[in-house]
Amino acid sequence: MDGRGLPGGPFEDVEPLTGGTQNTLIRFRRGGRDYVLRRGPSHLRAKTNDVLRREARVLAALDGTGVPAPRLIADCPDESVMGGAVFYLMTPVEGFNASVTLPEPHAGDASVQREMGLNAARALSALGAVDHEAVGLAGFGKPVGFLERQVGRWMSELDSYSALDGYPGPDIPGLDDVARWLEDSRPKTWRPGILHGDYHLANLMYSYDGPEVAAIVDWEMCTIGDPLLDLGWLLATWPDRADQSAALAGPLGAAGGLPAASDLVATYAERAGAVAGRDLSSINWYAVLACFKLGIVLEGTHARAFAGKAPKETGDLLHSITVGLFQRAQGFIDS
Repeated sequence: MDGRGLPGGPFEDVEPLTGGTQNTLIRFRRGGRDYVLRRGPSHLRAKTNDVLRREARVLAALDGTGVPAPRLIADCPDESVMGGAVFYLMTPVEGFNASVTLPEPHAGDASVQREMGLNAARALSALGAVDHEAVGLAGFGKPVGFLERQVGRWMSELDSYSALDGYPGPDIPGLDDVARWLEDSRPKTWRPGILHGDYHLANLMYSYDGPEVAAIVDWEMCTIGDPLLDLGWLLATWPDRADQSAALAGPLGAAGGLPAASDLVATYAERAGAVAGRDLSSINWYAVLACFKLGIVLEGTHARAFAGKAPKETGDLLHSITVGLFQRAQGFIDS
């Protein structure tokens, strides 16, 4: 920090922050300025440092855009400084996660809850409007063939679970039908952009004062791909009181004031820069792909549970969610 010219002095108000990832977050104050340090867990995973380097690059690129996200203050890609861990400093987010808690005035006002939902779409449209090459992210991902390789990529992932001892194979009704429909119905044209990769309510922080999105967080899955997959992901995970998705979205999902999924698409479409060159008439295809991909990811924990590498109750729960996601995918296909 001293070498980067940041304010000096003692470290004050040091506290760990909890979140939905395995990475370490620590908030502190130094020289009259607040910071959040982000690094990998104590026992680093194989790709953690590469992920942290990518996150820092994205947050730096988003500075100066209208995308609500933490801003990068300084990063350290050198693994030797902190015992093998890449880390960076970013601005703190003054907000709350509505999948964990819902304070007032949000809890008691359905109109605020509705705007929170619409603002999730608006924040995403701001990201979709960013020219990734103009902000220095050319070469960040592999957009060529992005849509074409999705089904094969995730079917291969599912096949890989068979190497886990005791796993009998996927029992996912509709799996082959959904995969076939995705291949047959794939959009013919699309425009590359920044893809968050895991866009849902639990990865948003909301302002304490109102329904605005304070920040999109957890950028570890970010790449250059088709931004409409983020919108599809939001639709695939959107709370529906007819199934358990409302409970998974926590207090905001249970409150009942969120808008319909169709309203999210209409709100996203209001920003011309987000939809230029993008075919929103194909949005159901992206929602089906999101259900397909997320369902296969969750099935991995189910498979690991058979091998004794995850709790059985967790594996069973996630398998039930996978089955529900494929049912939701069929609903998008039928509509």
